[in-house]
Amino acid sequence: MTTDLALEPAIRVQGIAKSFKDLRVLQGVDFDVKAGSIFALLGSNGAGKTTLVRILSTLLKSDAGTATVHGFDIAAKPGSVRESISLTGQFAAVDEMLTGRENLVLVARLRHLKNPGVIADDLLARFSLTDAGKRKASAYSGGMRRRLDIAMSLIGNPPIIFLDEPTTGLDPQGRIDVWETIKQLAGKGTTVLLTTQYLDEAEQLADRIAILHKGTIIQNGTLTELKALLPPAKVEYVQKQPSLEDVFLALVGDTDVVDHESAHDQDPTRTELR
Repeated sequence: MTTDLALEPAIRVQGIAKSFKDLRVLQGVDFDVKAGSIFALLGSNGAGKTTLVRILSTLLKSDAGTATVHGFDIAAKPGSVRESISLTGQFAAVDEMLTGRENLVLVARLRHLKNPGVIADDLLARFSLTDAGKRKASAYSGGMRRRLDIAMSLIGNPPIIFLDEPTTGLDPQGRIDVWETIKQLAGKGTTVLLTTQYLDEAEQLADRIAILHKGTIIQNGTLTELKALLPPAKVEYVQKQPSLEDVFLALVGDTDVVDHESAHDQDPTRTELR
């Protein structure tokens, strides 16, 4: 990477808009993502998160605005963008009839890389899947399957990875395993753009959080900066700092969030936006 490229944002989005017939999904989205960081795009279902990821990964064209990924304009150089990224969707795209190792070898061969077996073994070790490498992916837990999916997406060492709702459908332990994997990616210099509707996920992982609501970024900052938007509540002598959930609800003005009792019945570690 050149010095100039290293200094500019890994992802830059300016005025991106997208409509489907009369439905305006994105209405002028702007943000930058620093190289080597984890950037969370937080919003409820239908906020436009997946549409934006599809535009940035060149799978969908925007109606207006510009964006660059790894220094390449998504409209002018889509091929270069695709060579610089990997995209992991909401559901693991593994072949369940193959073993974990065979899935990795297959992808390495499809990308015409040398020593696919070595690449597979290195990734199995990196994602703590070595012992499971000879088992069919159909026998994996949800968290193991998702880790394998992310490992497959890293073959070829893309500098930028898009993770669209990466913990959808996982149990609490599976979510924690995937969180640790994402932290390791950023620790090794990979830029991660993460979309999520889970407040605790953004709170645990992200260096910066952008709240996408009704197709627009309504706030963008670090967790500390977002919490500072609300005054701390005081009860007697105990100071309560606002949570990310408090910030989100105050900004979007919605109460359409799973109530705590029903959310805890499903998963005591998760608060989900709908």
